[in-house]
This record gives sequence, C-alpha cells and structure tokens, in this order.
Amino acid sequence: MPRFRARTAPPDVISIDGLQVDCVVGVYPHERHEPQPLRVDLKLMLDTAVAGETQRLRMTVDYAMIASQLAFLLQSCRFHLLETAAHALTRYLLAPPALGEDRPRVQGVTLRLTKPNALGGNGVPSLEVHRVPADVRLRHETKPWGTVDVVHETKTEGIYRLNVAPGQHIPLHAHHEMQESEMALGDGLVLSGKRIPAGQVHRWPHGKKHLWENPSDRWQSILCVDSPPFLPHDEQLAEGVPDEVAPEPPFLPLHSVDASSGVVPT
Repeated sequence: MPRFRARTAPPDVISIDGLQVDCVVGVYPHERHEPQPLRVDLKLMLDTAVAGETQRLRMTVDYAMIASQLAFLLQSCRFHLLETAAHALTRYLLAPPALGEDRPRVQGVTLRLTKPNALGGNGVPSLEVHRVPADVRLRHETKPWGTVDVVHETKTEGIYRLNVAPGQHIPLHAHHEMQESEMALGDGLVLSGKRIPAGQVHRWPHGKKHLWENPSDRWQSILCVDSPPFLPHDEQLAEGVPDEVAPEPPFLPLHSVDASSGVVPT
C-alpha cells in the first residue's frame, strides 16, 4: 500500500464551489415543510502527492462522490440550524477512512453554507466553519456483520456509516418507525440480490424488506440516515423475499473507475 508522506509544506486544497442542494433547513414553519436551496462551498485540506504520482483516484478524494454524499445527507436530514448542518457535514468529511478505503485522511475542512432565499432578497445569510480531525471523535459499535460508525445524532435523526465485513451480510429486515435512507459507498455491495454501484441511493418506505450482502474480499460501507435516530427494536428481521424499491435518480452522473488500477478510464 502506498505510504502517505509527512510534509512540512501547507496541505493541498481540493475545492467544491457553488454546490446547490434543495433541502429542509430552518426553524420557521414554512422552512420545515418546503425544501429551499442551500449553497455549499467546500475546501478539503489533504496530501495529494501520492495521487499525483500514481494517478490513482483512491489515493485522493473523489470530489464527484463527495458532492453526491453531501447532497444525500442534506436531502435526507431535516436540519433546524445551519450550525447543525455544518457540524454534521464536517464530522462526516473528517471521519477516518472507512474500513477498506485506501485514501489519505482529510486534514482540515472549511465549509460555507448559504441560504440565498432565506431573507427574501433583503440579504443573504451564511455560515462558514473550519474544522480539523481533532474536533471529531466518532463512536463505534460492533455488529455480527461488521461495524457501525456513529457520525452524528440529534433528537430527530442519526447519521451512520455501516461497514460490512468481507463475506458478511446485513440480514433481511424492515423498519416500521424509522424513515431510513441509504447510499452505497463501496462498489462491491449486493442489495436484495442485485449488485449496485457506489453512490446509489435507496429510501425505504415503512415495512419494505431489504438485505445487504458483501460478497467481495474487501470491506464495503453504506452511508445511512435514520429519522428518528436508530431504534434497535425497529430493526425487525423479516422472512420471505426482499421488496422491490427503485433507487433514487442520482444527484450527479457518477462514472465507473477501473477498480484494478484506480485510474479513471479515458
């Protein structure tokens, strides 16, 4: 595995500017019922030297996947405050790489969230925060099929990273109280008998049965949002066959990568 080198120079910066996501964010009644546009401007500090030398995408961060993951979180959560949204997003971005990921850890994040329509044209409110890895300590849970990283929890929702060990599976189950949304982070997952690409999103109606499997030889991860936060008694094992639930249209068109080389095809 390539080694990420200690450097004395300032870290490199990958920026995403002007990402716009329609989401629920705000405390006023009209903001709780109708999505509104939220602009995201992001700077990620990290070492890109190995990626530059090897041309391996997995040695850096995939900004298309990052943009899609942030959009997924904003669309799945219903934040009351910009401060809460910024706190949750930066915690996710600064979390250590998931099991099975071979990428450098992000060394710092500057995140700016802007609500262009919030004041009806009489000003544009925004929040900018800067966070580093020392600001983030995740709770970890062990499961029969792998591990769970608890990224963020409030009274209304929880953000989790589910890490499925090679050859393991999350048994067929359904939820009757939680509203659950999930995004595949790895490209080796099988959902209800069908292999799915990284970045695919499913939102599970109450009572719909689903099953995750990892037949690959690498850990595979799923980004999950539960509202309310995870309720153990609502992880109800089921019998029979999985239900057909169509994936959500992608936020961005995500292209495949040659897994053997990590180089984006040309």
